[in-house]
Amino acid sequence: MLTLSESLVDNDILNSGCPGHENLRLRFARTLRGNYQQLGDAKSANKAIGVELEASEVYLQKAWKSNESYYRKKYSGWRRIKAFIDWLEFKTLDLIWGNGESTLKLLRSTGIVLTLIAVVDILKFQDGHSLGGYVNALVDAPQIFFGVITPKDYPGYISL
Repeated sequence: MLTLSESLVDNDILNSGCPGHENLRLRFARTLRGNYQQLGDAKSANKAIGVELEASEVYLQKAWKSNESYYRKKYSGWRRIKAFIDWLEFKTLDLIWGNGESTLKLLRSTGIVLTLIAVVDILKFQDGHSLGGYVNALVDAPQIFFGVITPKDYPGYISL
């Protein structure tokens, strides 16, 4: 097993020196990420996270989908179904917030949730025939989401 502790390794190695197999590339990038974090090198740590996420996605997809003998032998039966669920969870988190690496995806998801809250608010509590009802719903949506205000008939699972 590769161990690094505060070793000075140029982050260009992530472009040209990574192992070919996804599982090895994932572990290699994860180890380098830890090393870069110990050194306080945020830029290199973020680059390693990108490589790690890319390798994770490919590995998880191959685990449930590939016909390569390694994956068919290691992931058969229920393990293949579990690998599909793990891949689906990974893709869902990537869609929602980029697995922690995409501020834009997080903002997009937050905007969608707030818009849905506003739509429910308009349909159930506001006057949908006036512009003021829409404005109130949009202003109230973040407050409803964070639990600052709660209309009495609003579902409890909507607010944090």
